[in-house]
Amino acid sequence: MKRCIDVTVAVITLTLVSPLLGVTGIAIRLTEGKPVLYRGVRVGLHGRPFYMLKFRTMRVQSQSMSEITVSEDPRVTRIGRLLRATKIDELPQLFNVLRGDMSLVGPRPESPYFVRYYTPWQRIVLTVRPGITGPAQIVFRHEERLLTGPEPEEHYRAIVMPAKLAMDVDYVQHQSLALDLRIIARTLGALVRPTSDVMAWAEAAVQCTSMADVRRTP
Repeated sequence: MKRCIDVTVAVITLTLVSPLLGVTGIAIRLTEGKPVLYRGVRVGLHGRPFYMLKFRTMRVQSQSMSEITVSEDPRVTRIGRLLRATKIDELPQLFNVLRGDMSLVGPRPESPYFVRYYTPWQRIVLTVRPGITGPAQIVFRHEERLLTGPEPEEHYRAIVMPAKLAMDVDYVQHQSLALDLRIIARTLGALVRPTSDVMAWAEAAVQCTSMADVRRTP
């Protein structure tokens, strides 16, 4: 049932946004050159790797320098900042949905580099298809603003990633069609919500997860 809904909604959405996809692709091609799309390796259902599609938002020569995007990342192009802020860069993932790599709603797919740090409990997220949106994607939609300081990658792995995974594990354990519809509605709402509100949610989520880790520590 979920797969059927995913494909139907992806086809309808791609039809509706096809002019926007075309304009965005042309804008990237004219201002930044080729390639227009970024194909990043991510870990999907049952731990299988796949190429996740996005509109390219970084300079070609710098895309492989780090696994994460940090606050005020100099690699992000000017048009890339706009695409990231509006989440238009995520639209090509609808093709991933059609191919069966992803679902509309689910845990956010992570790179193999970080998946190797997953605990057995966190690997529950690999039992379902990853999603374009989900609880963690809503709360951490501007996560790069949390990644500051001298060791942003370590901060992501030790603090931010566990907070995101806690939300995604909870989603997997309670998933339903009704929950998916609520998440989609909240995703649309987050697109128009002030950034400060979204950042407050993300900071609160990190703090809650950190406190939970402290309580589990012997």
